[in-house]
Amino acid sequence: MIEINICHLYPDLLNLYGDRGNVITLVKRAQWRGITVNVSHVSLGESFDSEKYDIVFLGGGQDYEQEIIQDDVLKSKGNEIKNAIQNHKVFLCICGGYQLLGKYYKTWDGKEIEFLGALDLWTIGGKERMIGNIVFECDFLKSESSDGRIVGFENHSGRTYLGPSVKPLGKVVKGYGNNGEDFGEGAIYNNVFCSYSHGSLLPKNPSLADHILTVALKQKYSDFASLEPLNDDFENIAHSTMIKRVMG
Repeated sequence: MIEINICHLYPDLLNLYGDRGNVITLVKRAQWRGITVNVSHVSLGESFDSEKYDIVFLGGGQDYEQEIIQDDVLKSKGNEIKNAIQNHKVFLCICGGYQLLGKYYKTWDGKEIEFLGALDLWTIGGKERMIGNIVFECDFLKSESSDGRIVGFENHSGRTYLGPSVKPLGKVVKGYGNNGEDFGEGAIYNNVFCSYSHGSLLPKNPSLADHILTVALKQKYSDFASLEPLNDDFENIAHSTMIKRVMG
């Protein structure tokens, strides 16, 4: 029996714009293939043992929620998160959860907030928000049947910049992405996948959902080859319709 264990970190605080839909998508796409899925919720003051999980999810939150969990992240769960990342545990992190993995967040008025430093990236706050639908291309998703395009919705005032050890998740085709300057969106480091895309991200991007599941299952089972195909007609219609709408 194939089994996958998912940890949703701070689900009561980091769930901006329905980000938990990403967890629901991973669960359903695994279950439709006969894979057993267990989801655990871990929040403030609760122990986090990364060895129990195959995928860890961090959703988005505003500055207020980030400040609430900052102490718990840095002093309680931080070392475990950093060790898990270095050991190639699979993470999916959205917006505020993405920023938290970086070194710091500097507000527009100069206040610097220390973050986890698990990834070589940092965020600078701006007075104006970057809001709207976004389309970006992921090279690792390109195939004969796919152009690798991902569609989502972004709403953030922070401008994130990546250090040399971190690569962007994709290249912006339409929208702002990490900072509105370098055409990068999100980040990849080891098996960590980060994005500013809400909406939520995975339901209308099944190829990315399946890629994350595949990476996690290959990490867990040495003989795992690939996921069985699903009938994704409905999901692909949603995906292509949104891209056409965004691209005009």
